Amino acid sequence: MRPSLIALVAALMLPGAALAQEVDAERLNGLVRDLASDEFGGRAPASADEGPATDYIADQFRQLGIAPGGDDGSYFQMVPLSRTVREGPADISVQGPDGTQQVLTWGEDLVMTSDRPVSRITVTDAPLVFVGYGVTAPERGWDDFGDVDLTGKIMVVIVNDPDFNAPEGHPVTGRFDGQAMTYYGRWVYKFAEAARRGAAGVLVIHDTPGAGYPWTTVVSGASTARFDIVRENWQAERVPFQGWIQGDAATALFAQAGLDLAALRDAARTEAFEPVELSGVTMSVDFGQTFSRVESRNVIGILPGTGHADETVMVGAHWDAYGRGNADATGDHIYNGAVDNATGVAAILELARVFAEGPRPDRSLMFVSWSAEESGLLGAYYYAAHPVRPLETTVANVNLDSLLPGDEPADEVVVIGMGKNNLDAMLAPYVEAAGRRLINDPAPQAGAFYRSDHFPLALRGVPALFAFAGFTGASPQSAAYVRDCYHQPCDQWDETWTMGAAAQDLDLLAQVIRDLANSRTWPEWNEAAEFRAVREDSRDQRAD
Repeated sequence: MRPSLIALVAALMLPGAALAQEVDAERLNGLVRDLASDEFGGRAPASADEGPATDYIADQFRQLGIAPGGDDGSYFQMVPLSRTVREGPADISVQGPDGTQQVLTWGEDLVMTSDRPVSRITVTDAPLVFVGYGVTAPERGWDDFGDVDLTGKIMVVIVNDPDFNAPEGHPVTGRFDGQAMTYYGRWVYKFAEAARRGAAGVLVIHDTPGAGYPWTTVVSGASTARFDIVRENWQAERVPFQGWIQGDAATALFAQAGLDLAALRDAARTEAFEPVELSGVTMSVDFGQTFSRVESRNVIGILPGTGHADETVMVGAHWDAYGRGNADATGDHIYNGAVDNATGVAAILELARVFAEGPRPDRSLMFVSWSAEESGLLGAYYYAAHPVRPLETTVANVNLDSLLPGDEPADEVVVIGMGKNNLDAMLAPYVEAAGRRLINDPAPQAGAFYRSDHFPLALRGVPALFAFAGFTGASPQSAAYVRDCYHQPCDQWDETWTMGAAAQDLDLLAQVIRDLANSRTWPEWNEAAEFRAVREDSRDQRAD
């Protein structure tokens, strides 16, 4: 730790010492109210509501004197996307060994979407193959596929990693990261692996502990427009359809082939596992969709540094939610996304104010609001491939996603991916001085580190700090939010909201951002982190 930081922390630990209150809780709450209002219609990318929502963010930057950081002197980086929307009913049926056909219900039994830019998805009498956890990881000595040929077949796979929830003493324990999901456990990895192997489709078997969210969240996510980055070879990179099958429906499907899914789950935890075809069972799928090429936009503001202006500390949060979709029991069809993630955008705007009104930092600060996070981190992926500022001189990325309302801060501060780099060690003294303590993600099985906008940049080596997320279940309030309102229309602002606790959290983050922006420190990934080698390469580029 730098001497100046040690001195500051020592001072803070004196009796009666406290951090200065910089973040204005009322202003923060007002920003959340505006962003989560029906006026912005749930902020769906490439919808009629995107323009007003992103214009609002850009106008806030403009009023604060934050310079444009996007294309052609604007606040916007344009993000080209492919958009697909299911149109009409989906006909999904299973034929058993005796020739009996069973119709499956979209939303109740399974959900499926397609990223292919075609108007109809038709798969007829495709065999189904169970591939366990669908993981091929040579560095961990694991291969679920063997020599199976999935061409033209539907891949059925378990969510999460082979060692997730393994019984105590099981040989698989420790082969992956235990309760902490790795990238191999994420559905996006399994979808990509199915495409790489030429499958006709892929179904992930849902269970709430393994997925990290309930079936209602899966259905909500599949009910709105689907986005993907524009791909040159979509036939090789995307299967005709991908989706999830509800646990009981999967059990019944396997039973038609005379298979016990529970026993196969156990078998899939072993190195001896081999893929199993659901003999005599085929699935047919037919649904229409519209497709189009659209543009969305990241919103970027820059506060230039006074000394090392070419070096950048990034603070980011995604602006999108789920827009207008299926109505809930009250008739509400707007997914306002107040917690997720109007709070994060409000936070970067309020932090931008704090720094714009204070002494200018040595390094530049970038405040960025990402598009299409809910569609797969697409705005951040696009930026990582087309950075406005070089990634090798991007010092760190502070990610903000889902702050909870209320005035009493939690005693425990959650850091998603704690221990992957030394940024949480920079935060820890400030948290401790406030009488609180850092803890790792209490729901590591959800793989939250791989599900937010810092991840595409982490893949390119940029160290990330992701703290204070409200979707971890770390408190009763957080657990209730995840259970009842996560990605639902009830995630909306109301007159009872206050943001005093979030303001205190942001004051702690402001200290870390200030330290990063006024030092010569280059945060690093820790030895075991999967991004360390990429960062070391970028460090060599800086040295050159």
